[in-house]
Amino acid sequence: NEPDFYTNPKEANIRALKRNIKEAKEAVKDIPEKGLIAVNIMCASRNYDEFVEAAVEAGVDMIISGAGLPTALPGLVKNSRVKIVPIVSSARAAALIIKSWTKKYNRVPDAILFEGPLAGGHLGFKEEQLEDAQEHFYETIMEIKEEIEELQDCPLIVAGGIYIKEDVQKALAYGADAVQLGTRFVTTEECDVHPSFKQAYLDAREEDLVVIKSPVGMPGRAIRTPFTDRVEDGRIPPEKCNRCLIPCKSEEAPYCITQALINAAKGDVEHGLVFSGSNAYRATKIEKVVDIFRELTS
Repeated sequence: NEPDFYTNPKEANIRALKRNIKEAKEAVKDIPEKGLIAVNIMCASRNYDEFVEAAVEAGVDMIISGAGLPTALPGLVKNSRVKIVPIVSSARAAALIIKSWTKKYNRVPDAILFEGPLAGGHLGFKEEQLEDAQEHFYETIMEIKEEIEELQDCPLIVAGGIYIKEDVQKALAYGADAVQLGTRFVTTEECDVHPSFKQAYLDAREEDLVVIKSPVGMPGRAIRTPFTDRVEDGRIPPEKCNRCLIPCKSEEAPYCITQALINAAKGDVEHGLVFSGSNAYRATKIEKVVDIFRELTS
């Protein structure tokens, strides 16, 4: 939404990131027992360090980080009170991060976020691993819980396919301390995505949920659109490169993921990438956030 995004993407992103954090903190400042304001910053971002530093400067309470192992994150938030939460897809990844952070920075994660293969957007698995990873989803929750049990104050947050109360209860029963939901809240009155984006969720059938390769080779889950059909048929050469992801080479990329996501966010679903979790087809109406929380916690 910044006017100079296409000519000055790094500065535009930093400016927008700071503004969004400040607006969010201002919105909740008078609310008793308010929660944390957090941002998710991908390790694969070309300007990762600058984005983390901008978030800290803007007063964010917590940084969640995945799309790679955020081994340098503790050093980027030192001398601040910002909580740091890595996203992992296995107990092995959790162990690697804990070992690295402890050795280099004498710091452990403030929480671990385990994102399973039914999540929306980029997935931390190869496409051929998805089925097996889902089969062992609850086993992995227990393995990660065991890996972090000696850490003090390090809750395990579980995400990916959590949609109704029974999903929450099952995750908690296997050792999760908390859950993260994304897809369920897209079709709410409060969600500020374009109405066409919400409508794509409401119109989706189970068979419309597809896994496509991102330009950096990892699978991503989205709702089938004319755009995803074209991507499956062949390359859509990027018109311009904003140099957003380190591993992406525009001259080889099958399409520009930034432009595809921007198109969808602005309501151009036909030319856009509508990321969603595996349960998007279950959305049948626009709800209020408070009603979802009542249902999940009843």
